[in-house]
Amino acid sequence: MSISLESPNTHGPITPNTIQRAKEGLCDAQNPQIKQAIQQGLNELETVAEGTFQRPMNGHLRRLILRSLIHSLFRVRVEYPERTPHSPVILVANHLNHIDPFLLLSETSASPYFHILGDARTLYNKWWKRSILGIFGGVIPLVRRWGEETAIIEAAKGENQELKPLADAIEENVPSGESIKILRQINKTVQVILEQRQGLMLFPEGRLGKTEGKLSVPLKRGTAIYALRSGVPVVPVALIGTKNLYFRKTLTLRFGEPLSFPQVKHPKRQDIDTALATLEEALMELLPSDYQEPDELKLFSHFLNHFFC
Repeated sequence: MSISLESPNTHGPITPNTIQRAKEGLCDAQNPQIKQAIQQGLNELETVAEGTFQRPMNGHLRRLILRSLIHSLFRVRVEYPERTPHSPVILVANHLNHIDPFLLLSETSASPYFHILGDARTLYNKWWKRSILGIFGGVIPLVRRWGEETAIIEAAKGENQELKPLADAIEENVPSGESIKILRQINKTVQVILEQRQGLMLFPEGRLGKTEGKLSVPLKRGTAIYALRSGVPVVPVALIGTKNLYFRKTLTLRFGEPLSFPQVKHPKRQDIDTALATLEEALMELLPSDYQEPDELKLFSHFLNHFFC
């Protein structure tokens, strides 16, 4: 196994927010529409891995729809647009909000066609996400338990018996993410995508960051493994301003120079660690060191954060 699919959140103390988030995740896991969308994504994953996947629509229309939606709600600034990739790359960004993959798709070139490697439930949990992604495909869904869910299960096995009903429901309805078959399909899918000169979008923190300008480290190893095995360049992108959304807020994408690593069929730990350190340094250089939230009217903040969550 080469892919790193660690839970997107660390296991902290059980708080009311932890319990609420776990309940929301369980509700999504039991939602028939979300389950159907995830299954469609997994079916597509299998066809991509076999090399028989045909996109139902092209990337230009996907980009147009997302760009129209996002630009109607926010101001968008692209810094160093000349670095926007027009050839196959692994696009790597920090992760602050569930709007991030859609923002990236709206501002990057439609060719190559980018596939998103991301958490299945957060990619399919809203009707509009299911509609767009269902039509255009391009998702490599990670079906796994969230950190909050794992924390609930562990707490219920200890002294917190009040959480046992919730923990039992999570174990019954939410896959652990350890299916060897699916992990192999994901690895094969990524390999095929890059061999076919398409693009891959990753968020190597593996979870949402808590603070603007900060990077959650260590980064997950999968990004470095994919880059080393394929020899495909990595383009780092800093996303700025997406943590807390409100109407007409400026969201910034700051593109970095592409990073090239020697192709290694069987990368060793030192190769992976070196590539990750280079990527981490590149992302940190792009992120603002003194981010200040704008002092302006934050219209429709609750609605927009909920809309994209």
